[in-house]
Amino acid sequence: MARTEREISAGAVIFRREGKLIKFLLLYHGRGYWNFPKGKLEAAERSWQAAIREVSEETGLKRSELRFVENFKAYERFMLGRSKDQIFKIVILYLAETKQPNITVSNEHEGYGWFTFGEAKKILSRYPENIRILTTAHDFLRTHLKNTP
Repeated sequence: MARTEREISAGAVIFRREGKLIKFLLLYHGRGYWNFPKGKLEAAERSWQAAIREVSEETGLKRSELRFVENFKAYERFMLGRSKDQIFKIVILYLAETKQPNITVSNEHEGYGWFTFGEAKKILSRYPENIRILTTAHDFLRTHLKNTP
């Protein structure tokens, strides 16, 4: 009999301003795979707590170096696994600004980059849900931040 487990992860779409440009942080996992910093919730942890912890673990950014944007939360939902046992994965992503250009990636990653919206969309082109989340974050910032192209 097939089993479906549920797994919840949390993370953040991190951005920084370079003059009037907004650049988004993507972490490189290797084999052409880029994504936002994120990871599984630990026992009794709230999604925002997990997001802060995971961002810190995966980027070296401290809580004091992040300014979380109020009223933004995006969700990604998908099935993982091809066998009888599948995992229904839910990823909750917050939006946070940093002024810190230098990132210290964890051993889970091979590198990182700061990308404009257009560049990030191309890099994430194989992952429509990530493009949707990036676009939602970009549109939110254009609406809520002054001087955003």
